[in-house]
Amino acid sequence: MIRLLWLIPALPFASALVLVLIGSRLSKRWAANLGVGSIGLSAVITTLVAIGFLTSPPPANSYSQLVWTWIDVAGFRPQIGFYLDSLSLVMLLVVTFVGFLIHVYSAEFMIEDDGYSRFFAYMNLFVASMLTLLMADNLLLLYLGWEGVGLCSYLLIGFWYQDPANGRAARKAFILTRIGDTALSIGLYLLFTQLGTLQIQDLMQRASAQWPSGSSYAVAAAFLLLGGAVGKSGQLPLQVWLPDAMAGPTPVSALLHAATMVTAGVYLIARTHVLFSLAPSAQLAVAIVGACTLLLAGFSALTQHDIKRILAYSTISQIGYMFLALGVGAWQAAMFHFVTHAFFKALLFLGAGVIINALDDEHSIFRMGGLRKELPVAFWTFLIAGCSLAGLPFLTAGFFSKDLIIWDAWSAQHGHPAFWIAGITGALLTSLYTFRLIFRVFFGPLSTPVTKRPGYAMTVPLVVLAFLSIVGGYLKDPLLGFLRSALPSTIEAHAGALTEIRSESIAGLIFLVGLYFAYLFYLQKRNWADALVAKPLGRMLHQWWFADWGFDWIYDKVFVEPFIWASEINKSDFVDAFYTGVARLAEWFYRGLSSTETGRVRWYAAGMAAGTVLFLAVVFFK
Repeated sequence: MIRLLWLIPALPFASALVLVLIGSRLSKRWAANLGVGSIGLSAVITTLVAIGFLTSPPPANSYSQLVWTWIDVAGFRPQIGFYLDSLSLVMLLVVTFVGFLIHVYSAEFMIEDDGYSRFFAYMNLFVASMLTLLMADNLLLLYLGWEGVGLCSYLLIGFWYQDPANGRAARKAFILTRIGDTALSIGLYLLFTQLGTLQIQDLMQRASAQWPSGSSYAVAAAFLLLGGAVGKSGQLPLQVWLPDAMAGPTPVSALLHAATMVTAGVYLIARTHVLFSLAPSAQLAVAIVGACTLLLAGFSALTQHDIKRILAYSTISQIGYMFLALGVGAWQAAMFHFVTHAFFKALLFLGAGVIINALDDEHSIFRMGGLRKELPVAFWTFLIAGCSLAGLPFLTAGFFSKDLIIWDAWSAQHGHPAFWIAGITGALLTSLYTFRLIFRVFFGPLSTPVTKRPGYAMTVPLVVLAFLSIVGGYLKDPLLGFLRSALPSTIEAHAGALTEIRSESIAGLIFLVGLYFAYLFYLQKRNWADALVAKPLGRMLHQWWFADWGFDWIYDKVFVEPFIWASEINKSDFVDAFYTGVARLAEWFYRGLSSTETGRVRWYAAGMAAGTVLFLAVVFFK
């Protein structure tokens, strides 16, 4: 079965092509069958490949499959080739299975949209590009998938392009991720020129053999790859595009945040972990970026009123936890949190879609309330996902993965108490903003009447993901053991007085503290929260955090406004002025010479004679 590996991305690619070419002539039923069915088949094949990989492990626990040679020029031979190991297999299972559930949900959620077949074409292309990124055996093919998910994010964020705001959000995402993509492309060029290959496994071996720890080449390459990861995964300082990406349909948000794109940066760093191990300063930067991002995004989530933007900031914060784990050398913990996060974050977004759909496209949590009895399935599944996100101790998947990262932030080889404090503080913020959301939406009086209820295609994925959001945490030991063949084990070096049990106990207590204050301020004494915001300091902090700590304002002042100012000054375009001058000079010569064309033969003869005399004079008297 492992030889069917190439079919995993091929089926969604083929479906996307068919939907692009003839989707407008297909009924919605057939468009959904193609769109959902292709991802379902990919999930089935991935499962069969996983079974074959586990029951009959390939040599060295990895399998390579060459499809064809892409380019062959002067020894440069990038290939369409796939590489399967425990890391890529875990990612494939999550992307195809969660992606399939989101597609099933979408079949009902988008049924009334005129762009139904176009939606599934984009979604299939999105998943296919992500699968290509994950399976690529060389960085050039990975970069192709990387650009593919960037293109699809633009198409899907701006799916409802009739609204100019959606178009702006799509362009913002595209431009900001371009910054990271440019850094990544320069990094690939550096690696190829210095090591002579882009084959990932060969590249890592040559880097280890040729570059000592701290090598300037290794540091430069690692920082450039980090730039690409920061852009794609919405981390500081390029995180501002991700909240605005909520302009797309809700299933797009679920796919974008849970299974594709934003996790691409995490995968890139994990896949090239050898390079980051050779560049300690770059690996430290990964941890610092993650710690700062998870805190800043957590504070911003506390102030939002749009249900999807709260979840968007939550994603930024949770990806920050993954970056923190990668930075301290807890590679397996980062991937474990990726798995659990995919389950509960997909569930949160799909649950939010049910709520928004039921309330006639209402997004503000302050115009919601009392929905636990009106939408019981959405309530219980959303509650499970929220508890997993916040880390309900010893029960939900999020507790096991996030608290493992918090512990490793202290005890790992590159860990530090400051990172542990950041992780614990982030856990408090997560509990606080999660239950603020739950109490506002599902408790209290009914604010907006329910006008539409979900069908089975929307509720079944919620139930399945809710189940996984609970049991996923119990995959900890087998999953970490499985990943050891592809990723180094975490080296515990700074345990000291703090043990893992004590760290988990503190994290559990922090969960309860956040829950208590959320209950107090957002359910029992809601006027207290309003009173805090009404005070000058509270109002200032609220506005600052609500505006993403002023990053958009800074970028407007530093980059956008100077560019607009320069374009206003240069309306006529000084570059064109040079070519306009050349044209004017040619025109002047033309008019001057054309005046000599009088038609008088004697003047022509006199001119020729004068020219001959002048020529001879120059020759003889030179």
